[in-house]
Amino acid sequence: MCAIRKKLMQPRGGRLIWLAGALALMTANASAQSLPPINLLQLQRDQKHLTPEEQEQQKKLDDAYKAATKKIPDQRAHDPWADVRETSTVADPKKKQK
Repeated sequence: MCAIRKKLMQPRGGRLIWLAGALALMTANASAQSLPPINLLQLQRDQKHLTPEEQEQQKKLDDAYKAATKKIPDQRAHDPWADVRETSTVADPKKKQK
Protein backbone atom coordinates (compact mmCIF):
# COMPACT_ATOMS: atom_id res chain seq x y z
CA MET A 1 0.00 0.00 0.00
CA CYS A 2 2.88 2.34 0.87
CA ALA A 3 4.58 1.72 -2.50
CA ILE A 4 1.43 2.67 -4.41
CA ARG A 5 1.08 5.87 -2.40
CA LYS A 6 4.71 6.83 -3.09
CA LYS A 7 4.28 6.21 -6.80
CA LEU A 8 1.15 8.37 -6.93
CA MET A 9 2.87 11.21 -5.08
CA GLN A 10 5.92 11.31 -7.39
CA PRO A 11 6.02 14.21 -9.85
CA ARG A 12 5.17 13.37 -13.47
CA GLY A 13 7.11 16.23 -15.09
CA GLY A 14 9.09 14.00 -17.46
CA ARG A 15 6.02 12.47 -19.01
CA LEU A 16 4.36 15.89 -19.27
CA ILE A 17 7.36 17.33 -21.13
CA TRP A 18 7.28 14.50 -23.69
CA LEU A 19 3.55 14.95 -24.16
CA ALA A 20 3.93 18.72 -24.66
CA GLY A 21 6.73 18.19 -27.20
CA ALA A 22 4.71 15.68 -29.21
CA LEU A 23 1.70 18.00 -29.19
CA ALA A 24 3.84 20.92 -30.37
CA LEU A 25 5.23 18.87 -33.28
CA MET A 26 1.79 17.77 -34.38
CA THR A 27 0.32 21.27 -34.27
CA ALA A 28 3.31 22.76 -36.12
CA ASN A 29 2.79 20.36 -39.02
CA ALA A 30 -0.93 21.02 -39.09
CA SER A 31 -0.51 24.80 -39.04
CA ALA A 32 2.06 24.67 -41.86
CA GLN A 33 -0.43 22.84 -44.05
CA SER A 34 -3.07 25.52 -43.59
CA LEU A 35 -0.89 28.41 -44.86
CA PRO A 36 -1.91 29.91 -48.19
CA PRO A 37 0.26 28.87 -51.13
CA ILE A 38 2.89 31.38 -52.20
CA ASN A 39 3.48 31.75 -55.93
CA LEU A 40 6.38 34.07 -56.71
CA LEU A 41 5.70 33.95 -60.45
CA GLN A 42 2.20 35.29 -59.90
CA LEU A 43 3.60 38.18 -57.85
CA GLN A 44 5.98 39.01 -60.68
CA ARG A 45 3.15 39.08 -63.24
CA ASP A 46 1.03 41.34 -61.03
CA GLN A 47 3.61 44.12 -60.93
CA LYS A 48 2.41 47.33 -62.51
CA HIS A 49 3.80 48.30 -65.89
CA LEU A 50 6.02 51.35 -65.96
CA THR A 51 5.07 54.46 -67.85
CA PRO A 52 7.55 55.75 -70.46
CA GLU A 53 8.70 58.45 -68.02
CA GLU A 54 9.30 55.87 -65.31
CA GLN A 55 11.15 53.64 -67.78
CA GLU A 56 13.38 56.56 -68.77
CA GLN A 57 14.07 57.35 -65.11
CA GLN A 58 14.88 53.68 -64.44
CA LYS A 59 17.24 53.62 -67.44
CA LYS A 60 19.02 56.73 -66.14
CA LEU A 61 19.46 55.11 -62.74
CA ASP A 62 20.80 51.91 -64.31
CA ASP A 63 23.26 53.85 -66.48
CA ALA A 64 24.45 55.87 -63.48
CA TYR A 65 24.96 52.65 -61.52
CA LYS A 66 26.96 51.04 -64.33
CA ALA A 67 29.11 54.16 -64.71
CA ALA A 68 29.79 54.24 -60.96
CA THR A 69 30.78 50.57 -60.86
CA LYS A 70 33.19 51.06 -63.78
CA LYS A 71 35.00 53.76 -61.79
CA ILE A 72 35.89 51.32 -59.01
CA PRO A 73 39.46 50.07 -59.55
CA ASP A 74 40.08 46.34 -59.87
CA GLN A 75 41.14 44.89 -56.55
CA ARG A 76 43.85 42.28 -56.27
CA ALA A 77 42.93 39.04 -54.60
CA HIS A 78 43.89 39.21 -50.95
CA ASP A 79 45.70 36.17 -49.56
CA PRO A 80 45.22 36.08 -45.77
CA TRP A 81 47.77 33.25 -45.45
CA ALA A 82 50.51 35.00 -47.42
CA ASP A 83 52.53 35.81 -44.28
CA VAL A 84 52.24 32.28 -42.95
CA ARG A 85 52.83 30.28 -46.12
CA GLU A 86 56.42 29.63 -47.07
CA THR A 87 57.44 30.58 -50.56
CA SER A 88 59.87 28.10 -52.03
CA THR A 89 62.63 29.87 -53.96
CA VAL A 90 64.48 26.64 -54.75
CA ALA A 91 62.86 24.32 -57.26
CA ASP A 92 61.86 20.94 -55.92
CA PRO A 93 64.38 18.20 -56.75
CA LYS A 94 61.51 15.79 -57.52
CA LYS A 95 60.31 18.04 -60.34
CA LYS A 96 63.81 18.20 -61.85
CA GLN A 97 64.03 14.40 -62.09
CA LYS A 98 60.84 14.08 -64.11
